[in-house]
Amino acid sequence: MRDLFEIFATFFRIGLFTFGGGFAMLPLIERAIIERKKWIDHKTFTELLIIAQSSPGPVAINTAVFVGYKRSGTAGAFAAALGTIIPSLVIILLIAMFFATIRENSYVDAAFKGMRPAVVALIVGPIITLSRSMTWWKIMIAAAVGLSIWWWGFSPVWVLIAGASVGLTYTAISSRKLKN
Repeated sequence: MRDLFEIFATFFRIGLFTFGGGFAMLPLIERAIIERKKWIDHKTFTELLIIAQSSPGPVAINTAVFVGYKRSGTAGAFAAALGTIIPSLVIILLIAMFFATIRENSYVDAAFKGMRPAVVALIVGPIITLSRSMTWWKIMIAAAVGLSIWWWGFSPVWVLIAGASVGLTYTAISSRKLKN
């Protein structure tokens, strides 16, 4: 039970102090579960992050669920999910209740404008972390794919399907060569 509370509290703190969506949460999740708590290693986190990004749903919640499950099974997954979701839910409810009165407030507007660069930096962090474990040609492929999505509007779904197909084909060919 103590372990579940620790999982919940860890993800609750991350959810409470993160603005900018799921990708902005990833550096905080990484720091908390790898460096501070030492629940998983960096390689496992990278693999969980890849699965979380490929799964439907918000990447931060998917990551939290996978980490919670890895730590304490199904109950850990629920504790992590609730810890991640509850702060955002409460904050959104409060904002919705008072939005009409604060919408035109210049201080609120200035605060949101000031947060934008920080959010961009938090999103770039996981990109740099993931690229550290990649060879130069994988980084070039990732850049080309990113540009094709941005420039030509390719659907990320088709890009993921193509990437999975290439990975499966490469593995099948490699395993045949090893057998021969």
